[in-house]
Amino acid sequence: MAAEPALLKSPSREKILDAAEPLFARQGFAGTGLAEVAARVGLSKSSLFHHFSSKAQLYAAVVARILARIEAPVLAALAAPGAPLARLERAIDTLVDVLAANPTFARLLLRSLFEDDELAGDLPEEEEANAVIQRLVAALARVLDEGVSAGVLRPASVPHTVQTLIGATVYHFASGEFGNELLGAPLFAAAEVRRRKHELKALLRHGLTLPRRTG
Repeated sequence: MAAEPALLKSPSREKILDAAEPLFARQGFAGTGLAEVAARVGLSKSSLFHHFSSKAQLYAAVVARILARIEAPVLAALAAPGAPLARLERAIDTLVDVLAANPTFARLLLRSLFEDDELAGDLPEEEEANAVIQRLVAALARVLDEGVSAGVLRPASVPHTVQTLIGATVYHFASGEFGNELLGAPLFAAAEVRRRKHELKALLRHGLTLPRRTG
């Protein structure tokens, strides 16, 4: 019988992750205590240590689970049939939908970029998260390379394209009150989510597509 994936262990573990995710998203690594997480789940702090050996491991597990929940639909969007630009646009729509449906995701992912000094760097959950990122980047690179080979996309830098997508999606949905004030409407309102998709795809088309040849 195959071993169960690390992110899908026991219901109790999932309940702990569910409780920790909004706390880490709102308060950050330093501002969240294990006792607070344990209280939300109805466990003692010592019982929490049966599932996670440290706060760093719990934090890394929360981030890894978020990335795993982003990975599956985005990879499916990139792998589905269609022209390279259509697949990239579909992946953007998918990513926006996931972030819009899960308000804690973007804020915690953005925090994790600045709080990684709190982690050891060698936790299994960190390795899982890094593996997800590598697979997403590799899938994006394949679609970009396909578009360049077909003469429809410019030879864009994959690292810079990834940075652009992170800034345009993760930061946007993590921007909180500043974003609401800038838009003049709630970030997560359905109309604003649709507008975000439209604006991102317009930027993608103008930034990546090559002019059509005439004559």
